[in-house]
Amino acid sequence: MDAERKGHKHYQESHEDLEKGHDYLVALAGNPNTGKSTVFNALTGLRQHVGNWPGKTVARAEGSFKHMGKRYKVIDLPGTYSLLATATDEEIARDFVLFGRPDIVVVVVDSTTLERNLNLVLQILEISNRVVICLNLIDEAARKGLKVDAEQLSLELGVPVVPTVANVGKGLNDLVEAIAEVASGTAKTSPRQFALKAEIREALNEVVPYVKKVVGDLPNVRWIAMRLLEGDARIREALENGELASLAKSNSAVK
Repeated sequence: MDAERKGHKHYQESHEDLEKGHDYLVALAGNPNTGKSTVFNALTGLRQHVGNWPGKTVARAEGSFKHMGKRYKVIDLPGTYSLLATATDEEIARDFVLFGRPDIVVVVVDSTTLERNLNLVLQILEISNRVVICLNLIDEAARKGLKVDAEQLSLELGVPVVPTVANVGKGLNDLVEAIAEVASGTAKTSPRQFALKAEIREALNEVVPYVKKVVGDLPNVRWIAMRLLEGDARIREALENGELASLAKSNSAVK
């Protein structure tokens, strides 16, 4: 085990201690093949439980760690390229980010194919302002002659960006610190938002109150309203048949 990883305090807590509950809920998201599960294993070690998502055959992995006296529960979401769900895995990831009420979303991206990964990053930034980007596989990027300016990327996105090599624990301490600071509100984020035309803003102002009546006063009703305006048939169906309202209740129970 890497010395940096082994020496961190959150690896020295007992499994029994961490089973007492949690202070913060962390959603771990990312495209397939970004090393997301490796990040999950690095954070949680042996403190894991694997089951199935309710009503699904998709595996659900959750674990925990402790840092500076606070307990963090980590949910490893299915890998997905987009929150515009067309498959079961994508639907699970989208629903948890929308309705699971995580205190923070950590998005693991592949440094070697960053452009392809940013689609999911920008979609999540539309939903939550408590986000940390885990810039993984920087060693692979270096071998390919690529170098990502993490500081500049952080300025562009408005959230912390932490370079890591998860399989050897490199950058893990910095990632845990960033998670703690954003989850607690110590670090202030200002996610990049795209400017909307006046007519779209007006339409949103009309649709948002309707969505709130159905799913409650969630912080992401604007995203749902945007999907309705874009003609997302799946979101419209889920809103009309009560599925979204039900998900809002069931996923919030995870906390």
